[in-house]
Amino acid sequence: MQRQHGVPLLLSLGSGVAEPLKPVAQQGGGDAVTEVYIQAFIHEHPACLPIAEIDAMFSDPVPICTELNTPAGSIDNFMVTSSGLPVLVECKLWRNPEARREVVSQILDYAKELSRWSSSDVQREVSHRLKRGGNPLLDMVRAADPLVDEQQFNDALTANLRRGRFLLLIVGDGIREGVEAIAEYLQLHAGLHFSLGLVELPIYVMPNGDRLVAPRVLARTALVTRNVVAVPDGYSVDEVEDPTSVVEIDPERTALGDQSQRFWTDFLDNYLKLDDPEQPKPKPARLGYISFPLPARTSWLTVYRSLHPGRVGIFLSCWRNTPGAYAMQAIVDEWKAEGAVKDQLGGTVKLYKTAGGTVDTIIDSLQVGSLEQPEARKKAFSWLAERVNTFVNVLRPCMRSLAADYQSRGE
Repeated sequence: MQRQHGVPLLLSLGSGVAEPLKPVAQQGGGDAVTEVYIQAFIHEHPACLPIAEIDAMFSDPVPICTELNTPAGSIDNFMVTSSGLPVLVECKLWRNPEARREVVSQILDYAKELSRWSSSDVQREVSHRLKRGGNPLLDMVRAADPLVDEQQFNDALTANLRRGRFLLLIVGDGIREGVEAIAEYLQLHAGLHFSLGLVELPIYVMPNGDRLVAPRVLARTALVTRNVVAVPDGYSVDEVEDPTSVVEIDPERTALGDQSQRFWTDFLDNYLKLDDPEQPKPKPARLGYISFPLPARTSWLTVYRSLHPGRVGIFLSCWRNTPGAYAMQAIVDEWKAEGAVKDQLGGTVKLYKTAGGTVDTIIDSLQVGSLEQPEARKKAFSWLAERVNTFVNVLRPCMRSLAADYQSRGE
């Protein structure tokens, strides 16, 4: 059933008359509320957001900027606490039909992208957005809390970004049919690893022309419901406070996670030797894959194992419409040229259509049999070690060069 809220009443002293206030959104003309208006209002008055009711850990954030650019799009409002906790706000007029679905995918895309960032990435984009040199991010945080230590703040911000420790807020001007279903959709969404709040921000017109803002929490999710967060570059964070409770709830899934982590630990510690000293290694994940970041931001190598039918492999990954995607497409375009990447990679490498069949990626794989058998595991590890090292040696400089070309073109 759709939630209903009463309309605020203005009681005039002495007259006993209760005058219902009208939402600004229902007024015509140039005074109507727009998404830009909501953005600006939140930036100037962040206290209007009932953050403490959603997750007190994110209370009193410092408004940094609006329209922060990311490869996934521009974040309407970006804020951060003095302890390095990011707050992302997406503003939507619920009367816009596309808001109900698009707002979900938009804010999830922003969160996924930021989970690959560090404090340096945030500082760079904030400086670019505000057209200010130095470190305006730290300057604004210190203006709110002069005792903030630069190194501690940067380390905390980077750690929170990598762990997916965000507060995502979807803010709208009023409730419309079906909006509350967004919370249920997010709870079921496999990518939800963040605290999230739906905030209604109705704005009413006073008789004298002033405006009354009446924020209220429509729905929220709890941060403590998260289990394991895996970010695209292979890092994972296990935030389960009581491991025994997980075993009781889903023993098979826990056992599979343990098995995956043992597999990747053995591979990374005992088999993988990289020629490139600048290539960072991921941590052993409790998943069926690990990822190696590449110089072309938003691109990485995914190394995977599949229990059935006992196959291991490696492929090039990227976000769409990014420098990484440009670099990967450039490699694909020259795939059959003599001396091209295909020849340098060798093996049984090939092009493979990704989900939807619209994008080619580069992949190589090997079927080894049951990965529980020592000989099969050894064969898998040896093959993966050679393939990962070769892919890094060939693709890392290639992707770096192509990404630089992308940037120089201003695309």
